[in-house]
Amino acid sequence: MSQRRLPREPRRPGRRRRNSRLPYWLIAPALLFMLFVHVLPAIGGFVLSLKKFNLFTFRELFGAPWNGLDNYRSILLDSDNPLHNGFWGAASNTAVYTFWTVAGTLVGGLAIALLLNRKMRGIRVVRTLMLVPWIVPSYVVAVLWSFMWQSDVGIVNKVLVDYTHVLGHRPVWLLGSNTMWAIVIPSIWRGLPLAMLIFLAGLQAQPQELHEAAAIDGAGPWRRFRHITLPLLRPLIAVQLLFGVIYAAYQFAIPTVMFGTNPGPDADLMMTFIVRQSFSNSLYGLGAAASTLLMLAMLVWVAIWYRAFRRDLEVT
Repeated sequence: MSQRRLPREPRRPGRRRRNSRLPYWLIAPALLFMLFVHVLPAIGGFVLSLKKFNLFTFRELFGAPWNGLDNYRSILLDSDNPLHNGFWGAASNTAVYTFWTVAGTLVGGLAIALLLNRKMRGIRVVRTLMLVPWIVPSYVVAVLWSFMWQSDVGIVNKVLVDYTHVLGHRPVWLLGSNTMWAIVIPSIWRGLPLAMLIFLAGLQAQPQELHEAAAIDGAGPWRRFRHITLPLLRPLIAVQLLFGVIYAAYQFAIPTVMFGTNPGPDADLMMTFIVRQSFSNSLYGLGAAASTLLMLAMLVWVAIWYRAFRRDLEVT
């Protein structure tokens, strides 16, 4: 005996309209938060970069005298201005620091993830211990490595000179040209666990049938890694590359704790340059201009990144 279906009640236009507005109401708090915490301060910083805003006009704030593009011209084009060389030196150091930090973190994280993706005794304990550098605060990382970089009693020179005899002399890591490596290596050390964790999750999610079929066809470990593992990890590499570059470009804690607000010409990054000019030298307008230029550089990087990895993200 067939059951008789009851006719459906027609949807009312008012209810449909309310349902269509519900997602916007749900994301409204997040949008307001982004507006007040990110957008408005960025606009305010850009306005201050166009003002003659220093210690003498600090009380006037946005009412400070108009300076136009002179702040940008001073740090970008005016070679007679001492801040010109300081800005370009900090920008160059930031590019070098970002490249080595991101490259070391990605390559090292992937290598460790490949090692920890195997079955062995105590693998869970090893994976847990590998997360320790990630949970250590940046301040503690900088202080710890400051002691390790000591020329006479630091463990780094003891290993390189006394134990392994890799070097015949004790290099000075906290002065001169070695200061860049003194902040790059701790940054890589702290960023490795997160990269390793993300890559390990990606490796465990890959279908093993592809690797088994390739092995049956005669593909060796390197060919399987190059043609199967690496292409499947491209979306994860893209995400880590995006946030890694932005995080490294805005690095402030490690160089500041190790060297202070003036790390010297070999380790002065954009953030230490901006903070020093803004708060130590009271050149708030110039600091705002440098900060705006750094933000624009990151926007350009995001556009390049999206263009390069758009297809991978769409497929994912």
